[in-house]
Amino acid sequence: MSSTTQTGASKFSLSMLINDTRYRSTTFQVIALIGLIFAMGYLVSNLLSNLADAGLNISWRFFGETAGYDINQMPIEYNNQMSHGRASLVGAVNTLIVAFLACVSATILGVIAGVLRLSNNWVVSKLMAIYVEAFRNVPVLVWILIIFLVMSNVLPQPREFRGDAAASSMWFDMVAFTNRGVYIPRLILDDLGWVVFAAFGLSIMGVFAFRRYARNLLFNTGRLIPTFLPSIVILILPTVLVYFALGSPIGLENPALKGFNFKGGLHLRLSLIALWFALAIYTGAFIAENVRAGIQAISHGQTEAAAALGMRPGRIMSLIILPQALRVIVPPLISQYLNITKNSSLAIAVGYMDITGTLGGITLNQTGRAIECILVLMLFYLVISLSISAIMNVYNNAMKLKER
Repeated sequence: MSSTTQTGASKFSLSMLINDTRYRSTTFQVIALIGLIFAMGYLVSNLLSNLADAGLNISWRFFGETAGYDINQMPIEYNNQMSHGRASLVGAVNTLIVAFLACVSATILGVIAGVLRLSNNWVVSKLMAIYVEAFRNVPVLVWILIIFLVMSNVLPQPREFRGDAAASSMWFDMVAFTNRGVYIPRLILDDLGWVVFAAFGLSIMGVFAFRRYARNLLFNTGRLIPTFLPSIVILILPTVLVYFALGSPIGLENPALKGFNFKGGLHLRLSLIALWFALAIYTGAFIAENVRAGIQAISHGQTEAAAALGMRPGRIMSLIILPQALRVIVPPLISQYLNITKNSSLAIAVGYMDITGTLGGITLNQTGRAIECILVLMLFYLVISLSISAIMNVYNNAMKLKER
């Protein structure tokens, strides 16, 4: 046996790397990789050589220099005496905020619109069709500008909230919609406030665990137990008990009209709201079509079979149709999330200071470090996009059909 192996190994020759089908594909891949490495090395070397001839060099010191400009939307602490690195971080957080809000909103809106488009109600179905065709066939930049301009001209000015006979009033004395933005209450946390949030996070995990248990019980035994009200109790009751047990460590700071504008609370600028709504409504139209295609990919016979067993339409959709449709919906949904993240770079059109407006705009113009700024900007979007893709691919693998 060993002599045969040694004889086979001794017969190996370099020509087999090209002629033998066992090695040919690997050989070509290695050659292509080496060629790509040399090509990239040549391009980088040529870039550095041209920069040196022009008296330029790659430097990252500007990130530590004073920025000298203000940012209108600051989710974290910042002032104009801080560094360009801090300003870029503020822009990155602003980008992540609007991308997260738009992804969640677009998903909810898209699922609702996709399901309603298949409704037997002719009016509802046609209204959803008009929404889908109207929004996905107009550039998202146009919708951003339309929403921003409408809100700027329709919403009241802060002075209209002043006086006993004010023309406008706050909602529940907590929320004010103005042409300068929306003012909402801000959370004030004591030292133990994080415990309440931890309890709420555990409650969310408990809801998922309970619903998984209910689903497995239904599939294994055919026994159907209520899930809606128990889920609400699991989600709210533990958090409320922890909140009062710790002496109410979380409070609210409501906005109040002082002088010419509202003070206190949390200020959501119109630029953020316009960008958020436009991205959500625009992308939601595409997600609605993905949802509709996923539902129609499921055989109608399964709906009829479930109905014959006495299941209600809502149960049929949530337990039979959507779990199978997700295998069709999720892959294109990943692309929509990536589009939202990249389209958020249009924020500069309405003055929302995301990372494109800070690092790729003001910082680039002040420092003249175009190559460094663009490289970091590309790296940021690349990392965010790959992270979203990786997370959604994990979910997609969990939802795909498991074969024996």
